[in-house]
Amino acid sequence: MSVEHASMRIIDGYARGDTELAADQVWALEAHLEACEVCRDRLSAAVTAEAPAVAALVETVWSGLQAQLTAGPLRRRRRWSAWLARWLTPTMVPWLAMVGSVTLLALLFDLVDTASGEVSLVLLLAPILPVLGVAASWSEGLDPSYELTASVPRAGLYLVLRRTASALAVVIPALLVGGWATGLMAAQWLLPCLAFTATTLALGSVVGVTRAAIVLAAVWAAVVVAPTLATSRTSFALQTDGLPVWGLILVLSIGVVIARRGAYSVLGAHQ
Repeated sequence: MSVEHASMRIIDGYARGDTELAADQVWALEAHLEACEVCRDRLSAAVTAEAPAVAALVETVWSGLQAQLTAGPLRRRRRWSAWLARWLTPTMVPWLAMVGSVTLLALLFDLVDTASGEVSLVLLLAPILPVLGVAASWSEGLDPSYELTASVPRAGLYLVLRRTASALAVVIPALLVGGWATGLMAAQWLLPCLAFTATTLALGSVVGVTRAAIVLAAVWAAVVVAPTLATSRTSFALQTDGLPVWGLILVLSIGVVIARRGAYSVLGAHQ
């Protein structure tokens, strides 16, 4: 299968830092360079020819770092850190730990207070727990490298889904244990959890992922959590009769995410 490579005109202009290159051409070239070794080699040669001062600076820096980077333990750690950075940001770790702690506390309260007629706290909090992790993963205030990350070629839906999957990978096992311990059906907490997360991403394509997470969490707290705790009666949203509605919300939200997948490449979608 033939592979279409970038033209030398664009590569040479990119190496020179040509300001006349269109933004979409620069974006497409950077995305292409991630997967094309041939074009990376051509760019390296172009930098040497078009910008020798830059090539000399890179060579000087690399010669100073090469010995450290090729060291065994450090190299393994860097590989692990590089792989982990594709899925998580450092700021997500304490937030995900907090989400796990909240799930554990909700489970303990459910196990201690078994009075009939009271709603399960695990079930009540399941929809918003992953949203907290998703919000933290795109928070401008929490992540000092947020603008740099959000501006790279693969910072669109690809990276949004990776970080969302990271949050779900922590939340779902915790909820699975909580649901099993309290006797909840998996669908009771899993469908609302996935639907709420998908809705956050869908709304995030319009107002920003972090803003969408905050708005939806606040609405859930006001409309469902507060009345449920006040009346000790399970809301329709948490009953098995409401599962088809959650399934429909999930399908519609996924459809919106797919239809607006290009919107996640805009910087504002990450705020």
